Amino acid sequence: MGTMEDEEKANNGLQETEVDKKLDAGALFVLKSEGSWLHCGYHLTTSIVAPALLSLPFAFASLGWAAGVIFLALAALVTFYSYNLISLVLEHHADLGRRQLRFRDMADQILGPGWGRYYVGPVQFAVCFGAVVGSTLLAGQSMKAIYLIAKPEGKIELYVFVIIFGVFLLILAQLPSFHSLRHINLISLMLCLAYSTCATAGSIYAGLYSDRAPSKDYSLVGNNTHKTFGVFNAIAIIATTYGNGIIPEIQATVAAPVKGKMFKGLCLCYAIVLATFFSVSVSGYWAFGNQAAGTLTTNFIVDGVTLIPKWLYTITNVFVLLQLSAVAVIYLQPTNEVLEGVFSDATKDQFSPRNVIPRLIFRSLSIVVATTIAAMLPFFGDINAVLGAFGFLPLDFVLPSIFYNITFKPSRRSPVFWLNILIILVFAALAVVASVSAVRQIVLDATNYKLFANV
Repeated sequence: MGTMEDEEKANNGLQETEVDKKLDAGALFVLKSEGSWLHCGYHLTTSIVAPALLSLPFAFASLGWAAGVIFLALAALVTFYSYNLISLVLEHHADLGRRQLRFRDMADQILGPGWGRYYVGPVQFAVCFGAVVGSTLLAGQSMKAIYLIAKPEGKIELYVFVIIFGVFLLILAQLPSFHSLRHINLISLMLCLAYSTCATAGSIYAGLYSDRAPSKDYSLVGNNTHKTFGVFNAIAIIATTYGNGIIPEIQATVAAPVKGKMFKGLCLCYAIVLATFFSVSVSGYWAFGNQAAGTLTTNFIVDGVTLIPKWLYTITNVFVLLQLSAVAVIYLQPTNEVLEGVFSDATKDQFSPRNVIPRLIFRSLSIVVATTIAAMLPFFGDINAVLGAFGFLPLDFVLPSIFYNITFKPSRRSPVFWLNILIILVFAALAVVASVSAVRQIVLDATNYKLFANV
């Protein structure tokens, strides 16, 4: 028995050694395959259960109770299914000795040469770097909210807080590999549970006890055009809140053999998803109705006065701020992988001066760029909505079904084949409509845009 186990380990080690010889520095150093299914679950939770979930009550305000709950549940089912499809495709290729570590590798091998370099790679890079910029901006806004509670007449502007957070990110960005984030992402998992609990408690408190809270009105506001675009925008918000965009890179961190580990990680992640997404969206919409703001914490303060205890408002923002650092650094990994692949030498040790110096320089530059964009464009949320509609929807809803149907070739008489076709058609159309809706919102808000605005 021991001999068979030793042979299996030796074969796995030989297979990984042969694969490692073919990898560039980005895949070899950043996407180290050393993690367990638990680590995978931590990474998944950080990338999905992020402060964007605080916008779910706002989505409900455009959908109403029934449609809001239905779309929230449907998006959970479809994304869980789609992420499992990607995992099955990756496991299949790993069994054939062609383990794929990056989304663009999957596209090139399954769809054909060029798909990774000219479509999937650029879209993934834009979405993930946009998430880094968006996280930096949100962190700055959280810091400013905490500051104004402590000093209501404070004059420090938003861009200063964005820069402070950017300096902190400069340190976190130097963590060498995706796998090295596992402990940070475990803390991130606990933080998302913490601020979701605080946000839910705050909504219940405001809805029951605050006399300054708006009256509960669940009717849909606006003319028919406004309502129609509101519905599509709300669906896009829900879909992109479940967005990930880095499933292959997360599975790449799992040590061989990979079979079944991603499914366990997804089960852990979606247990957290169900506990947080539904509690925040239902309680927030119940408390504020069609007055729900783009971020739930915004509803907790009216004319500089909090509707909930100050300590609860402050600690919610602190938890959000801390988790945003983990979210930013996990979505920085595709950028790190590209930079490492271009500027590092795979034949040298990862921690040799030849590789450490370029890593320090170019990772720092990427954070400087992200921080500058966040400080300069405080309306980046509108731009991120376009990136989400154009990026997260195809990467997380459309491509998994395409990859599965091409790889496994299910019979056209099978329910799986037609379910995948339905998902492809529905979410491809939704991506187009959501992109149009997001661009329309930019046009409507353009008159309010101002560089380095103190919002």
